[in-house]
Amino acid sequence: MPPPADIVKVAIEWPGAFPKLMEIDQVSAQVAQQLHERIQSSSMDMKLDALKDLANSSRDITFAQEFINLDGISLLTQMVESGTDFGDLLSFTLTAFVELMDHGIVSWDTFSLAFIKKIASYVCKSAMDTAVLQRSLAILESMVLNSQDLYQKVAQEITIGQLIPHLQGTDQDIQTYTIAVINALFLKSPEEKRQVQHTHKPIFCFFFSFMAHILAQKQLRSIILSNVIRSNKPINDEMAHQLYVLQVLTFNLLEDRMMTKMDPQDQAQRDIIFELRRIAFDVECESNNSGSIEKRKSMYTRDYKKLGFINHVNPAVDFTQIPPGMLALDNMLYFARHHQDAYIRIVLENSSREDKHECPFGRSSIELTKMLCEILKVGELPSENCHDFHPMFFTHDRSFEEFFCICIQLLNKTWKEMRATSEDFNKVMQVVKEQITRALTIKPNSLDQFKSRLQNLSYTEILKLRQSERMNQEDFQSRPILELREKIQPEIMELIKQQRLNRLCEGTCFRKISSRRRQDKFWYCRLSPNHKVLHYGDLEESPQGEVPHDSLQDKLPVADIKAVVTGKDCPHMKEKGALKQNKEVLELAFSVLYESDEYLNFIAPDKHEYCVWTDGLNALLGKEMTSEFTRSDMDTLLNMEMKLRLLDLENIQIPEVPPPIPKEPSNYDFVYDCN
Repeated sequence: MPPPADIVKVAIEWPGAFPKLMEIDQVSAQVAQQLHERIQSSSMDMKLDALKDLANSSRDITFAQEFINLDGISLLTQMVESGTDFGDLLSFTLTAFVELMDHGIVSWDTFSLAFIKKIASYVCKSAMDTAVLQRSLAILESMVLNSQDLYQKVAQEITIGQLIPHLQGTDQDIQTYTIAVINALFLKSPEEKRQVQHTHKPIFCFFFSFMAHILAQKQLRSIILSNVIRSNKPINDEMAHQLYVLQVLTFNLLEDRMMTKMDPQDQAQRDIIFELRRIAFDVECESNNSGSIEKRKSMYTRDYKKLGFINHVNPAVDFTQIPPGMLALDNMLYFARHHQDAYIRIVLENSSREDKHECPFGRSSIELTKMLCEILKVGELPSENCHDFHPMFFTHDRSFEEFFCICIQLLNKTWKEMRATSEDFNKVMQVVKEQITRALTIKPNSLDQFKSRLQNLSYTEILKLRQSERMNQEDFQSRPILELREKIQPEIMELIKQQRLNRLCEGTCFRKISSRRRQDKFWYCRLSPNHKVLHYGDLEESPQGEVPHDSLQDKLPVADIKAVVTGKDCPHMKEKGALKQNKEVLELAFSVLYESDEYLNFIAPDKHEYCVWTDGLNALLGKEMTSEFTRSDMDTLLNMEMKLRLLDLENIQIPEVPPPIPKEPSNYDFVYDCN
């Protein structure tokens, strides 16, 4: 198909970006020139109308390229720096700026300190237009994420006191953008400044130099808990994502301690072990004259054995394993000091048991700390598409330590229920991990709720759940069954293929992601009912339900598709930017290649949608569907079909329709007969 007469191809290179061969729409070029002139009009009404048009037009990358080529970004920044525009004029100026920058054409490093100060001033003002505030927060976030130099400058302009009022308001969008700025500054802060929580150094003079310390303080946490998590409004996906990111970054503060080995020669670190012994056995450190050296060594060895250390002579050696390193010792000391009765009970209870049945507190604490770090993925970067935050971790200033304290008591309880011996240590840890992960799936609102859920997940209950799941996943291994499975497999595969194509016909809303964080912009793609055309187009907001074909302005004939590529082979994963650094995004990326050098880039909202689309596109191209969800669906449907056929062999009649749901009683007045 020949290109339209208005389209020409030219090579364009911008500072800080790779040269590209671009299609230039000459109509867009004319509109860009007109708007460039109109936004400089002396008439306020004409200028406002022009800025409105510019804000809308800037979403289109072809127009954006033309306007930027006219030095339009510099014009907008000059208008902001001048400080003469307010209200709607300023709002649409900032909106146009955000839309243009989100295309990733211009480097963020090109902006002046005056522009940064002006944007920061809009955030710091107590009363500011909501749209201006929202755009200003988005700009600051992008600056921080895309430039280390701008991070330093923004961090000097923003204080915690200026951000907190935005969290105390009722506008969830403003709250979301505020937490996004906090996350961005936290994510980009230099490594040594993130670890200030674990040092006794003076607090730095500007905000995010002591971000780790601030996050540990009650004020910020309690404000997020009361004004966001426990507000009357339901938490939307974007807010859930930002809370998840904040949760991940907060737990990542533990990484330094988790990866720090204990130095057996460090007296301060050895004193922590002495403190554990003192609290457990109510003994004071003996003076040098209190008995012979051999007697004192024998006493220490005996007590360290009761504390459950692997190395009874020098328990410091136990903490040289990383992970969990010194983090395990921190947790043990916190438990001993803040839950002293429970700590003493566990230690003394186990020291009075027979050797083979004692639950070793020291070894258990070290392995449990390591397990909790794995469950919470301490040290990993947050995913771009995850919303998995846990409200209970926002209810306490020392949530990880409290989490450990609950779980170490659970471990001791489970050990007794299993009547475990030292040979069963790994089995106990597996059960405890299952108890914890099952309890976390219900997203408890508080640590007390988490503790209550664990009470209901005893070892006996875990065995029941395992047995039930084993029965539901019964494996058919006899030869006739295997032959029958093989025979009906093509039929099931065809069923899965039709399901995938039907899902593509329904379509999916994809979130746009650029050099800044995941954007609050969306586009939609769906397959035509005859499976011949992909319809796609931008959306103003996330849709409720399907989007009709006629509202999607672009289309791609399936016959023009040359290939489907995934992960690092995608063009948008090869380009310069922050996305390629994120493993989670890489695993959700796929591209449709068509013609010689054209492509349609996707980042799926989750792994399931990724599998649905890559399977469906491969099915359209006559290729094999190989995703993990296809294998899982195949196993599920095959097992279900086999069970139905076996029931049929037993002459058990399966109704065509499900039985009716019993009617509700006409009244709820009940009487208990005491006789």
